[in-house]
Amino acid sequence: MANPRRVVIENHRLLSPLINLLKKPQAIPLLLFFFLFLTWITLRLQHSSHVSSSSSHPKSTLKSHPDLKNLDDDDKVNLVRFGLASLSPVRKDDRGWLLDPVILARDSQLKGGASSCVSIHVGEIRPGGLRGNHRHHTCNETFVIWGAKTRFRLENHKVEKGYAEVLIGEDEVAVAVSPSGTAHALVNVDPVRSTFFIGCQDSDMQNNSSTSDYKIWKDL
Repeated sequence: MANPRRVVIENHRLLSPLINLLKKPQAIPLLLFFFLFLTWITLRLQHSSHVSSSSSHPKSTLKSHPDLKNLDDDDKVNLVRFGLASLSPVRKDDRGWLLDPVILARDSQLKGGASSCVSIHVGEIRPGGLRGNHRHHTCNETFVIWGAKTRFRLENHKVEKGYAEVLIGEDEVAVAVSPSGTAHALVNVDPVRSTFFIGCQDSDMQNNSSTSDYKIWKDL
């Protein structure tokens, strides 16, 4: 059995030259180099970990993420989309998802939507069907759209053809706003599923159809 005292003496004898070196001013550059080397090693390890994590999610998967794709076109149609499987402001649990159209549009920084739900309608669009294709002059409107592949078109004079449109996936919930005086249309392009939507208007439009224009786009 080794003598503990002898072990301590041997360790002290081995470490003494290093301790004496560290006490000298010449040791400062050496210590700085050592800490820089440790920092470099740490950064390299973090980078390698990040690369390996990214490689497990192909670019096609990242591009298809509902919160990352078509962002430019989504801006042009005043729309924000949320994937049902992702964490998002669309609150989701085992029962399904739940949202407030006005608050979600506001929190998503969509401008020009309904300030309140004075008039509200819920609807279905069967495959190949169309809703909207009109323009309201006396109300702002906020939409929630889900259930099927749906084309949403919004009048936008900043775009060359006068409107912008996007495709909403069947696994997404989209919130869109149509300011007063802006035409909009929803088209179900899904071969099987029905599109469902909520339209929330901040003015009573039931008896005020004279302030709306209809059949805006002839190609729909």
